[in-house]
Amino acid sequence: MTTAKVSAALPQLDALATRLLQQTGVPGLAIAVVHDDRVVFLKGYGLRQVGTAEPVNADTIFQLASLSKPIASTVVAALVGDGRVRWDDPVIGDLPGFRLGPPAIAEEVTLRDLLSHRSGLPDHAGDLLEDIGFDRATIFQRLGELPLGNRFRAVFNYTNFGFSAGAIAAANASGQGWEELSRERLYRPLGMERTSSSQADLLAASNRAVLHVREGSEGAASRRWLARHRRDPEAQSPAGGVSSTARDLSQWLRLQLAGGRLGPVAVGRQIVAADALADTHRPLITSSPAANPSVTRSGFYGLGWNVSSTDQGAVQLSHSGAFALGAATAVFLLPGESLGIVVLSNGEPIGVPETVALSFLDLARFGTVEIDYLKALGGVFAQVTAQEYPRVPQPPAIPAPARPLGVYSGTYSNAYVGVIAVKPEGNGLVLELGPERRPYPLTHISGDTFRYQPSGENAVGPSAVAFSVGSDGPASRVQIDIFNTDGQGVFQRQASSTTP
Repeated sequence: MTTAKVSAALPQLDALATRLLQQTGVPGLAIAVVHDDRVVFLKGYGLRQVGTAEPVNADTIFQLASLSKPIASTVVAALVGDGRVRWDDPVIGDLPGFRLGPPAIAEEVTLRDLLSHRSGLPDHAGDLLEDIGFDRATIFQRLGELPLGNRFRAVFNYTNFGFSAGAIAAANASGQGWEELSRERLYRPLGMERTSSSQADLLAASNRAVLHVREGSEGAASRRWLARHRRDPEAQSPAGGVSSTARDLSQWLRLQLAGGRLGPVAVGRQIVAADALADTHRPLITSSPAANPSVTRSGFYGLGWNVSSTDQGAVQLSHSGAFALGAATAVFLLPGESLGIVVLSNGEPIGVPETVALSFLDLARFGTVEIDYLKALGGVFAQVTAQEYPRVPQPPAIPAPARPLGVYSGTYSNAYVGVIAVKPEGNGLVLELGPERRPYPLTHISGDTFRYQPSGENAVGPSAVAFSVGSDGPASRVQIDIFNTDGQGVFQRQASSTTP
């Protein structure tokens, strides 16, 4: 890949970004491209918020979602290079209350295991606890209630809170808080003045992109976007809580492509030790096994990075970030070509950042876009955002009546979610969840089964709430389907519980 090829692709990248905004209605984009240690493209498109005249520019701050992960692994790599931690350090001594599995496993879980998603935790473990308001320390402790089975170091399961536990353990070992460590060890040395791992810093910024989702009435075809939600990912800050700009991230791209150095070899500064940074780029576990190994390639995960290869055999590093509540981001690197691109958007994930990045890489290599990536990725993102818990069944034509509300009322608990409550309110019931006892109205379906609409990042459709009632007394337990995908959705009535 030559400088001339990259330069020729840049005007087409500009046209592509403009066309995609028009095609999809995504409110705003920001893009940075680095090649041969130079920022060769830096531009914003569209609006920070629909209905306003505030434009996106290269200094507009976006929430990065899971693009935070390779940034976090860069911070930990800096500590490894400094000799303050090692990738294979057990975390049990640096994270009070955090124990995964039986003692033989708990004592062996390392930074490397957690940052590569091979700890054995179930997929996205802890996310639902965040949705109902639990803090970081509580979620870390509750992860110990989840069975690992035979998955430790054998299975890739993507876990925001498992990843965050590794990063926080490294920060604790260094004697600094995560937010401070990230700022002092990476953001400040790189001159990333608008980048932060703190939600308060994001909210204090004036040039900030707002989250957007599509108007639900038209579904996937909608080009109408609404600024409806806020997303506070501070509990999982290392995994999803970084906010940054295209300009700031261009410096991080330079660091990644230059072996941890910023600036020319003769006069540049070694911000992160080259060997420690290289460790983050090495594949550690198969993340997406090839369906047919004779014709397709498997994908791998390193330390905060997806590690794969192009059709031509070149190493490709990447990561996407997505908040269903309204953000999508992507980064792609071709280290052998010293080429990297990062794309930020303020719309829910439908594949736009990935389409921009992959199309540009095609343009730089081949002079043309090989496939319609937006169309190809549509099914992938539909699957990613699909409801994982069972859909609530349609009520029968003649629903069975509910019992008196006092039969269901009371407090219930399990070790993972903790104490919940079911209480009468008006002519119905509410379900109270989380440390703040957030109320969710229950709607009767039939017999002893109700439903409610969850809230938060992982909420899709309604979830069933089914009570078990004996012949002579109040409900003995309740099952909430959204929590039960890993068997943590059954709650037993507390012995002291009485009708509220």
